[in-house]
Parts: sequence; structure tokens; C-alpha cells
Amino acid sequence: AFDEKLLATDYSQKIPKCKSVIQPKLPSTYAREEIEKLISTVERSSTIGKRNYAIILMAARLGLRASDISKLKFENLHWNTSTIEIEQFKTGKELILPLLPDVGNAIIDYLRYGRPKSAEPYVLLTEKPPYRHFTTSNVVTHVVQRAFINAGINTKGRKSGPHSLRHSLGFRMLEQSTVLPVISEVLGHESTKSTRYYLRIDLKSMRQGMLD
Repeated sequence: AFDEKLLATDYSQKIPKCKSVIQPKLPSTYAREEIEKLISTVERSSTIGKRNYAIILMAARLGLRASDISKLKFENLHWNTSTIEIEQFKTGKELILPLLPDVGNAIIDYLRYGRPKSAEPYVLLTEKPPYRHFTTSNVVTHVVQRAFINAGINTKGRKSGPHSLRHSLGFRMLEQSTVLPVISEVLGHESTKSTRYYLRIDLKSMRQGMLD
């Protein structure tokens, strides 16, 4: 307006700016019923099915990242203490998780009846020869994505990779009023600052702060 001679004074420098803070997108989560449907519909009779079932359980029950699942070694499985102990690929932080019965049984079933004979120190191997460990975490991602499709779960507007299973686990713990430090420990976060990311979807807790 000043440039067009419509105003005698240039007010452009006096107009307050609108501060815009870009928040990360809300995490993609799935209800308990959807997760159980995903797990129950995995084909487990074939060798590849046994492997994929173990992958999905590790992501859904333990919240492990795709990178840590793909790099899981025999030395990380502590059967005497029923724990999985790893150094996380993303953070380098040590993580100790309980080797839950269904997860442990799925891994044993794969090792006994599904895993090809190999001297590889890694637990999970490719389905075709030469049988080798996963060079990237993409295999894990594709396994979970295909499982969602095969289960007929509506994923519109939501991601459907292993990270969505990790997010869903964190969300369910929040629903059960699990404190942030515990969730941080389970998910292997370096601090609760990363875990606060989930607070924006914790509607149950937010409702408690509403006024009449």
C-alpha cells in the first residue's frame, strides 16, 4: 500500500510476525485389536512365515527398531535370563528387554524349523540362497508392510512399517498409565524428551485436565 502511494507511512515493518512452530507429525498407531489381528494372520507354516512371524512379534511386543531386528545376533539372546540385550544401532545405547514367551517361542521355532543352515552369527537370514543376514533394515520394513496388507487392516492416513508397531506399543503403555521413564527405558530412548512425542496422542490423560 505504501509503495502504491495509498499510505503516507510505511507500516510494513511494524506489523507483528506470526511465529510458526513446525511440530513433527503425530505417530501412527494401531489399536490392540488391530495389532492382535496382524499377528494372528501371519502365515507360520512355511520357513519364511516362521521368520516373518518372529520379526513382527519383536516389533510389536518389544518395540524394537527395524535396524536392531535386522542386526540381531545369537549373542544378543540370553536364554538363561530370558532377556534380549543389544547395543542399539541408532543411539549406541545398551538396551535390555525381557524375552517374552511368545517372542522366544517364535524365535526358537524359526531357528529349529525355518532358518537355513549357516555359520552367520545373525539370527535372521534372507529367504533365498546364498543365505545371508540382512544388509539393510528394508527387509524388516517390507515384511511388516506386507503383513498389514494380508491382514486386511485399514492403514489409510497411517504408516504401516515396524515403527508404527513401536509407536503402538508406546501408546498402549501410556493408556495403561505407565510413567514416561519406564516407557523411555522400554523403547530405548536416550531421555524422556523423545518419549514426550507420544504425549500428544494420549487423549485419556489429556481428558483429565479438561475444565467443565
